Amino acid sequence: MWSRILSPGVISRTRFCWRSLFTMKLKTSEFQSLFTDGLNGLAEVFEKHQHELRIAGGAVRDLLSGKRPEDVDFATTATPEEMKRMFQTAGIRMINNKGEKHGTITARIHNENFEVTTLRVDVQTDGRHAEVEFTTDWQKDAERRDLTINSLFLGLDGTLYDYFKGYEDLQNCKVRFVGSAEQRIQEDYLRILRYFRFYGRVALKPGDHEPETLAAIRENSRGLAAISGERIWVELKKMVVGNHAAHLLELMYNLELAQYIGLPPDGNVEEMKRVWQKAKDHSPKPMTILAALFHCPEEVEKMDIRLKVSKEEKTLALFLVKYRQELCKSDDEPSMKPFTDFIIDSRELDSQSKVCELLKYQGEEKLLAELCRWSVPRFPVSGHDLRRMGVTSGKEIGATLQKLRDIWKKSRYQMDKDELLSYVKS
Repeated sequence: MWSRILSPGVISRTRFCWRSLFTMKLKTSEFQSLFTDGLNGLAEVFEKHQHELRIAGGAVRDLLSGKRPEDVDFATTATPEEMKRMFQTAGIRMINNKGEKHGTITARIHNENFEVTTLRVDVQTDGRHAEVEFTTDWQKDAERRDLTINSLFLGLDGTLYDYFKGYEDLQNCKVRFVGSAEQRIQEDYLRILRYFRFYGRVALKPGDHEPETLAAIRENSRGLAAISGERIWVELKKMVVGNHAAHLLELMYNLELAQYIGLPPDGNVEEMKRVWQKAKDHSPKPMTILAALFHCPEEVEKMDIRLKVSKEEKTLALFLVKYRQELCKSDDEPSMKPFTDFIIDSRELDSQSKVCELLKYQGEEKLLAELCRWSVPRFPVSGHDLRRMGVTSGKEIGATLQKLRDIWKKSRYQMDKDELLSYVKS
C-alpha cells in the first residue's frame, strides 16, 4: 500500500520543524477525485475571503491509506459568523444549523453538502462533553483530538500538516493517543472504545499495545459508566465487526470494562473467541459475536437496558441465546431440514436472516452457503381453498391447514395444491 502512495511522482515531500510540524505533498488519484464542482466552489469562497480551509480527521487518514473517503470534514480559521456572512454574500444555502453552537456550518453547493468547522480548543471538559472556544491555531485544534492518526490536516493544495507524528504512526500501523493517554481519556471517556475500534482498523496484529495506554484505560475505565448507552453501542458494534475483535473483547474483559458497557461481567469469553474465529470471514452481525458472551436471556435484557440497542438487534441476541444448542443439524435428517422447517414454521419475515446468523455462530459454513441460496417456498393451500371444499369451521380450518403443512414439510415442500387437498375429507 505505502509503496504506491510514496512512489516517485505521486508525493513530493519537504520536511521542516516548527512546533514539531511535519509536512509533505499528497497528489494521489483518490485526493484529486475529491475536487468536484462543489468542492471547487467551496474553496473559491474561502480563498476570496482569505480564510484557510483544510480537510480534517478521518478523511485525511483514509487518503493516506490509499482510500477515497466516504465523508469529508473540513476545518477552517473562519468563525461561524464569518462563514455565514461569506456564504450569504455568495448566495450559498446553509442547512442544518444544529451544529452551529459547536462551530460547524453546513453549506450546500452544487447539490453537495459540506460541513466546515471552526478550529477549536477545549476550555473545560467533564468526561462526556467539552466547552470550546474558537482559535486560528491549527496545532491547538490538533491537540484536542483523540488519536495521532486522527489529528492530521490536509490543505487543498495537497500539503499534509502533521503535528503529532500521526503519519508515522499510520505507516507503522500504530494507534496512539495525542500526548497523554490519561488526559485524552479523561476529556471524553468514550475515547477508550474509540481506541479499540481504531486499533481494529489500523493495527496489523493483536497485542501490539503500549503498556502505558492500557494502564491509562484500566485506571479510567469507571468513567465509561457515565457515557450514554447509545454512544457506547455505536463504537462497540463497529469494533466487533473489525479486525482483532476477539482479542479486543478479551482485552476489554481483562481491563475490567465489561461491567460499564452493558456486557455480562462474567461473559463467556472462550465461547466468543470460538464463535468469532469461525464466523469472522462470513460478515457476522455485531450481535452474532456478542451473543456468545451471554449465558441467559436475562443478560441480554440487561445489555439492552444499558445500550438501548434496536429491536432487531435485541431479538437476534435472544434468538441466538435460545437456539444456539436447540436448533442444530441432525444426523437423522437431511442437513438443511431442521433449519428450513424452522423458517417455514416461524412465518416471520426475518427468520431466514436470523437462521443464517445462527449458522455463522455455529460455524456451519456449507449449510450457510446452502441456506443463502435457498428461497422460502410458498405454502400452496389457503383457508379459502378449504371453504370451497365445505370446511367452514374456523377451528377445523386451522387444524386442517396445520395437518396439510406437516404433510407438505415431509414431502420437502414438493407437493402442489391438488396433491395436498386430496388429503382433505370432503
